[in-house]
Amino acid sequence: MKTNNLDIIDKVGEKVLLKGWAHVVRKMGKIVFVDLRDRSGIVQVVLVPQELDEQSVDISLIKPEFVLEIEGVVQARGEKQINKDMPTGTIEVLAKSVKILSESETPPFEINNEDRQANEELRLKYRYLDLRHERMKYNMEKRHQMMQFFRNKLSDQGFVEIQTPVLTKSSPEGARDYLVPSRVHKGKFFALPQAPQQYKQLLMVAGLERYYQIAPCFRDEDARADRSPGEFYQLDIETSFMDQNEILELVEKLFTEMVKVIFPEKKIFTTPWPRLTHAEAMDKYKSDKPDLRKNKDDKDELAFCWVIDFPLFTDQAKEEEKFVGAGSKWAPSHNMFTRPKEEDLELLDNDPSKVKAYQHDLVLNGFEVGGGALRIYDSKIQEKVFDLIGFDKKQKEQFKHLLEAFKFGVPPHGGIAPGIDRLLATILGEKSIREVIAFPLTSDARDPLMDSPSEVSDGQLKELGIIIK
Repeated sequence: MKTNNLDIIDKVGEKVLLKGWAHVVRKMGKIVFVDLRDRSGIVQVVLVPQELDEQSVDISLIKPEFVLEIEGVVQARGEKQINKDMPTGTIEVLAKSVKILSESETPPFEINNEDRQANEELRLKYRYLDLRHERMKYNMEKRHQMMQFFRNKLSDQGFVEIQTPVLTKSSPEGARDYLVPSRVHKGKFFALPQAPQQYKQLLMVAGLERYYQIAPCFRDEDARADRSPGEFYQLDIETSFMDQNEILELVEKLFTEMVKVIFPEKKIFTTPWPRLTHAEAMDKYKSDKPDLRKNKDDKDELAFCWVIDFPLFTDQAKEEEKFVGAGSKWAPSHNMFTRPKEEDLELLDNDPSKVKAYQHDLVLNGFEVGGGALRIYDSKIQEKVFDLIGFDKKQKEQFKHLLEAFKFGVPPHGGIAPGIDRLLATILGEKSIREVIAFPLTSDARDPLMDSPSEVSDGQLKELGIIIK
């Protein structure tokens, strides 16, 4: 059975079977040194012709990125040969048998030199090679560890992981939908969910009380460094019978423990996390996502804070990005399901601009990494908000299932949805969210690897009843 490279450090004198990629090949006369890479790490292998069995390949043929199978004996390096920069730097493997499992052409960019990066188009076209970089592998492993931590901790606290549909209904929720044509019901379309917003509220009506999922979300939006076009993932959490303070405390404890376990080298700037009202943040920092770090050049400093008491509405005329679907001056600051504060309910009729919301944004180092709220659970208030943002009768009909559900005993509920991709990129100090996504789209929403989006056949279009003009 294959032994992982990092597992052989204490196996001096033992025979091991290693399998992996030739990271670096150095030829010193007839002797060849190979830095063999597998997922766990890199180990130096020494190939001496007279030490190899008759079935071994001609070691002069070995090139970088060849996939090799090597049997050999672990031996301690001499004191002068120890490499303190490698976890396996105190040992090496003297090969006794070498097989080439797979050959490799010369890669379009260097795998063993992170400093000499190719341009993004080339990296994404050959993403499977880009993911061989140690930094990218590290990012993928940290992503896994972080999501696994969330799953374990929330499950331990009585949350139930539930998958909500990926094929759902198109409705005006703030961003452009990705539409999926129906073959069976020609002329009608599914939409990919912008978020599981309505489903998680319906799960609260169902009485499940504590729900979560690592949810895929799809929005046809322009890319930014901290926003991926197409799809992204969020830790979707919804609870019943918890007030805003209880939700904030739950998330603060969860994230503080996560950083301590998964990113022990990182230091949280201050605990408990500061809570700023929207008005305070704008007055003091001129931003609703302030960077509270003392040293903004310190990648290991994490300054979390909460921003609360947002206005329920924003003036559409003052916003660069319009809320898709809103047909009046007013648009929801976040979404149309956010609950107004009780003391401001009368202002819905008198002065909507002054209504504050039970909205809470999670901010980290100047980036909004999560947003949530207590939700409206009174259908009359929900319909009032629909009116204020200018929904017409047809738009309201698109949410009739939710209002219908509210007739059957709906609990007070609320939640939050931190973005997995943006959170991880911010913690790691990556300049782009694409550095923590395995197969992202380019900034202009293309996949150079799969060459998508792409045209489809006339037969497929005919089957769907679609004609392209």
